[in-house]
Amino acid sequence: MAKKGGLTSKFYRETRGIKVAGGQFVRAGTVLTREGDKWKPGLNVTGEMHLNAICDGKIYFSRKRNKYNKQVTYVNVQPVAANGPEKA
Repeated sequence: MAKKGGLTSKFYRETRGIKVAGGQFVRAGTVLTREGDKWKPGLNVTGEMHLNAICDGKIYFSRKRNKYNKQVTYVNVQPVAANGPEKA
């Protein structure tokens, strides 16, 4: 396998996919997925293959069936209040 961007092929495979977990706080512009046709953009998320957060907030996932009756996972960002993330 050829090297991609100066990385070893093993490390390159590990850098693809989902980058965040459900309930995790993210800032606007954060990369949520890379090379992901498994996930679709939901609320406050933009992009096609590389999904990015539009606003600051918490990540949550939802599943729906598309017109072909296949289950699709959507990545969403729930915005937080203007005063910043909640401290527990």
